Amino acid sequence: MARIKLIVGLGNPGAQYDQTRHNAGFWFVDAVAQTYQVQWRPETKFLGQVARIQQPNMDVWLLKPTTYMNRSGQAIQAIAHFYKIDPEEILVVHDELDLEPGVARLKTGGGHGGHNGLRDTIAALSTKDFQRLRLGIGHPGHRDQVVQYVLKAASKTDQQAIMTAIDEAVRVLEPLVKGERDAAMQQLHTQT
Repeated sequence: MARIKLIVGLGNPGAQYDQTRHNAGFWFVDAVAQTYQVQWRPETKFLGQVARIQQPNMDVWLLKPTTYMNRSGQAIQAIAHFYKIDPEEILVVHDELDLEPGVARLKTGGGHGGHNGLRDTIAALSTKDFQRLRLGIGHPGHRDQVVQYVLKAASKTDQQAIMTAIDEAVRVLEPLVKGERDAAMQQLHTQT
């Protein structure tokens, strides 16, 4: 597998969205930035906030688009084009209705599953072949309830489970970034 050069957390900017389930991708990249002690800075040409981890085993960009979820692909395309990062070198981290809170799964390619952030990313990159980290948030039970569900805060129990899954995923970041996806996947999928 390709090395990861860009990790994108999907979410919506603004305090009113900070604690909503749809911002699980932002929570992940915030946890990564905190773990590796790097600072976010606004970058208008990339339509988002960026940070960079530069260590002997890891040189990777972090991105939080400020375009809102349904235009995430614009920000991803801007930074990927500027730094000549191929789609397979991008890890997109997003909330996943089809997984229970506390579950995190790695995946390469696939459709958007109705997720507007993935839909726009696929359109902007002209491919589905980027890597994904899916963070389970559970499903409300009926598709008519999905929009309200993802834009609300999780219960305390669900929030703790999501954050535990994020911690486990941060632990496998180094092998994942180095292109050792199978090892990262095996470790993560047996823990969450």
